[in-house]
Amino acid sequence: MVIVLKHDISKEEKKSLAKFLGDQNFKMNEIAGEEETIIAAVGRLKMDPREVEILPGVERVIPISKPFKMASREFKPQNSVVEIPSPSGQLIRVGGQRIVAIAGPCAVESRDQMMSVAKRVAESGAVMLRGGAYKPRTSPYSFQGLGEEGCKLLKEAGDKYGLPVVTECVAAEYLPAMQKAGIDCYQVGARNMQNFEMLKRLGKINKPVILKRGISATIEEWLMSAEYLLSSGCEQVILCERGIRTYERATRNTLDLSAVPILRSITHLPIIVDPSHALGIRDKVSPMGFAAIAAGADGIIVEVHCNPDKALSDGPQSLYPEQFDKLMRDIDALAPIVGREVAHIRRSESPVKLSSGKKTAAKKANDKLVCAFCGKRGAYAEQAITRHFDDEAVALPVDSFREIFQSVLDGKADYGMVPIENSLAGSVYENYDNLANFEDISIVSSVTLRIQHALLGAKGATIDDIKSVYSHPQGFAQCSKFLASHTDWNKIDAVSTATAAKSVSEKGSKANAAIASAVNAKYYKLSVIDDSIEDDPKNYTRFFVIAANHFVAKKKGDKSASLAFRAQKSAGVKPNAVSFMFSTKNEPGSLYNCLGVFQKNKLNLTRLESRPVHGETWKYNFYADAELSPEERNVDYVSDVLEALAKEAQDVRLLGVYNAETR
Repeated sequence: MVIVLKHDISKEEKKSLAKFLGDQNFKMNEIAGEEETIIAAVGRLKMDPREVEILPGVERVIPISKPFKMASREFKPQNSVVEIPSPSGQLIRVGGQRIVAIAGPCAVESRDQMMSVAKRVAESGAVMLRGGAYKPRTSPYSFQGLGEEGCKLLKEAGDKYGLPVVTECVAAEYLPAMQKAGIDCYQVGARNMQNFEMLKRLGKINKPVILKRGISATIEEWLMSAEYLLSSGCEQVILCERGIRTYERATRNTLDLSAVPILRSITHLPIIVDPSHALGIRDKVSPMGFAAIAAGADGIIVEVHCNPDKALSDGPQSLYPEQFDKLMRDIDALAPIVGREVAHIRRSESPVKLSSGKKTAAKKANDKLVCAFCGKRGAYAEQAITRHFDDEAVALPVDSFREIFQSVLDGKADYGMVPIENSLAGSVYENYDNLANFEDISIVSSVTLRIQHALLGAKGATIDDIKSVYSHPQGFAQCSKFLASHTDWNKIDAVSTATAAKSVSEKGSKANAAIASAVNAKYYKLSVIDDSIEDDPKNYTRFFVIAANHFVAKKKGDKSASLAFRAQKSAGVKPNAVSFMFSTKNEPGSLYNCLGVFQKNKLNLTRLESRPVHGETWKYNFYADAELSPEERNVDYVSDVLEALAKEAQDVRLLGVYNAETR
């Protein structure tokens, strides 16, 4: 059973609870979370759970019916996220909305081999480097690995190319050497899935563990092995489907992709797939890796070798670097379809600069920040960048809102400028969806820009010449009254208003016009046919400045709200706004109870939006913006609100604590 403790529980009450459970032969594991502290009590339940619930210091008791207690969704309804630091300090997060790729050779053979393959997989998008130092081989005459030296070579290659490393632990006696080498993530192979003594030893070092499914194991047996790790103290377990033995001989094993959605419904643990060991045939690996992501896996682990024909282990199933590169490009294309983000290694830590003009990380004096925006030169977002960053940032144009988020995530840009709402046309729903999908992105500031639209055309064109008009859908919506007088015009959507102006310039026809900022007339050699054509002069667009939150390591005991506050404080900014995302429980009055949290905490709610959750019919995320008064601008206050909201909502995420310009 899961015992949720009261926040004000005393040491004496906790000691008394522990004695009571010990007398009932329960094994206990205390877990201090961001919102609440729980005790996982594992044992045979011979009493009424209410006997525990009435004890001093106990908030509530949740009985668990599954034999795998700590791995079950009853124990933890929310998906777990495993965090693995890279050599540069970036947190590689496995789980949630992310897709991760782990790649490398089956066996560590030499320094040159590891350096060459690490370079190639890092360039293609892998976020972790795999390689076997100790090899459990079927034949005693096969290559058994380089052992401790292999661990050192693997770690050296990972450090050089910024990748955390994962290697298999084949016996408990090798753990000290692996720890000494600095292995970031430990793998338990199929042969050792039920080596319970080794699992208990491995669990005690509390390092991330990838647990592969045994060759003939049921899903329940697999989760019971995960339970050994969790109950021994390991807080970060990743499940890996790698194929099971069936009567089919066409492939090495049978990849059970049906296990992915089944696991998703019964466990909170992240799930990855190893198509290399399942298929055993190189040309079959990529299609099944792609299929694993489509099935809902959190990532893949594949074997890649620069010269697989000469590999000392599993050469026939190892991808060439070119094949892995294509697989990653295919997954990049699939990610938005399945509502996920592809995790990438960032090449350097980005500085945090907010509206105070100060930076939180040192850069060279001649370096400039890079801020991505959607559209071409002259877009309103580019004007917002100039206003917010003055001359300290270079504007990077991209072709879609999603690409802004991905560019910030990958490190191509330090920041992104994304429109979130317009005072006339309303919300930019696509960016609310992007905030939901990109969990490693946070709001760090907000900019409000006055929007003045003009009708731009070719030199010498008049309003009577126009047959087609180009603009962003928001541009059309904000000029609806003007367009109502020209119903015969053909309206053509563009990526941005600046892109529309550029298209009209390139066509060079008087029959085409664009609705965009008047500054684009100069950039694209157009004429202003009509100015200030927006429906209302009080036309403003609010932009969010977004940044990656990869490099903030959560320490035990930290409150989640403090992370955003730290960035603001280091930049000398006093935040005045906070944004949350949450979904409600499926019960009467759930939304009412969630909104009551804001009222009880005297937090002024300024905006509330709802958006469908991708892949979950009739489920919605709510986005809430609220004002922070001067006396509320502290870590504990926002943390308390977040904690209270988590009790009423099903899922809660803090999107950002930031400084918002007001109009």
